[in-house]
Amino acid sequence: MSTIPFIDLAAQQRALGDRIQKAISRVLEHGSYIMGPEVLELEDLLAARVQRRHCVTCASGTDALQMALMALGVAPGDRVVVPDFTFVATAEAVRLVGAEPIFADVDPVTYNLDPESAELAWELPGPSPVGVIAVDLFGHPARGSELELLAQRHDAWLIVDGAQSLGATRDGRSGIARGVIATTSFYPSKPLGAYGDGGAVFCDDDRLASALCSIRNHGADAAPSSHERVGLTGRLDTLQAAVLLAKLEVFDAEFRDRQAVAARYSEAVAGLVTPPRAEAGVEPVWAQYTVEVEGREVIRSRMAEAGIPTCVFYPHPVHFNGAYRACPVVSDGTQVALLASSRVMSLPMHPYLDVSAQDRIISAFQHALVGP
Repeated sequence: MSTIPFIDLAAQQRALGDRIQKAISRVLEHGSYIMGPEVLELEDLLAARVQRRHCVTCASGTDALQMALMALGVAPGDRVVVPDFTFVATAEAVRLVGAEPIFADVDPVTYNLDPESAELAWELPGPSPVGVIAVDLFGHPARGSELELLAQRHDAWLIVDGAQSLGATRDGRSGIARGVIATTSFYPSKPLGAYGDGGAVFCDDDRLASALCSIRNHGADAAPSSHERVGLTGRLDTLQAAVLLAKLEVFDAEFRDRQAVAARYSEAVAGLVTPPRAEAGVEPVWAQYTVEVEGREVIRSRMAEAGIPTCVFYPHPVHFNGAYRACPVVSDGTQVALLASSRVMSLPMHPYLDVSAQDRIISAFQHALVGP
């Protein structure tokens, strides 16, 4: 029995191969492999798409977060509130600039940062947090307006980590339009994925944008031999920008196809598990289709026997990792994150899942839940 890919990048390549090859060939012809015209074109298109004044592309989603923190002047001794249920890169970026993450809990429906839990970070002894990083987990925009108000009350800032959510909206507005800075990732499995690593930072402030452009290029200023700040080798390659431009042409169609797959899954599993659901006014991009189940490993094993891969995002709260075990956690703890990490599993999700593959996945999941 053949195995259905969890994310089928080969199917996307078959569909888009000609246009991607042409885009790559254009770069090979002009030879501007670093900061070529495709990079600037991509930045302009993405900034317009997410309704931000500036887009600064970079080498990865993690670099995007680190650059954002560096541009905001986050330094050793500072504290930043982060969700305890997310990929480790969110907290990692805080540590990379020498600051300390404070872990707060997440909402049990969307798994995004809970504003009430985040508020508790200001009650901890020690320095007050200078900012908050909210993650749009699984492609569902966080409660950006509430988190912006929370940050403003404490004279802090909000960064939106939109690594998984490019294309998602809340009340008709891109989730990445929130925050003083927002970021995204172009890791190959993301809704808009490169053929390697890549990322972007979004903002509306001209000075922040200038700082971000400097930071991604070794801290260089307008004169290439002048370095007034410490920076990174954080540029997005022109070849990756060309690939992303080609994929951006079909991004809206892929978004609709993801929506259709998610809707079909939800209809099929209702009554067996609680389907993931979007908040009112939210259109998720469905980077993952994640459900909670009892006896997760048994169910995953049964599905694997049927040729259906599943993934667990994420198997434990971030602060359970050795590198973050000593970091502070809000006083009420992160019980939602802990429970979710013991129960969540994700089904295959990508825009090239045909109906027959969807049928196999749905049937395998239904049978795995019921048992032999």
